[in-house]
Amino acid sequence: MSYLSENKDGTIVLRLYIQPKASKNRFCGLHGGELKLAVTAPPVEGKANKAIEAFVAKFFKVPKSAVRLTSGHQSRHKRLLVSGVSGSQARRMLERP
Repeated sequence: MSYLSENKDGTIVLRLYIQPKASKNRFCGLHGGELKLAVTAPPVEGKANKAIEAFVAKFFKVPKSAVRLTSGHQSRHKRLLVSGVSGSQARRMLERP
């Protein structure tokens, strides 16, 4: 999974491609080497970024404070740092149908 890596401290890094203003929030499969995430929020004034962090936190069942956008604040290509879930747990959750 090129879109998911695990750091030595147990945090994971997700590489995402974002589709804003979608009909619903959901993971949509792969886009190149990134995981595609559709969010309903528009890319205005950080609304999409906040929606991404909230969706990822809820998906992995971690607090919102455990998800941090580390790069791509004004891009469709983003990197998120997630703590509280291991790489193997994240893979299992993402591979569920």
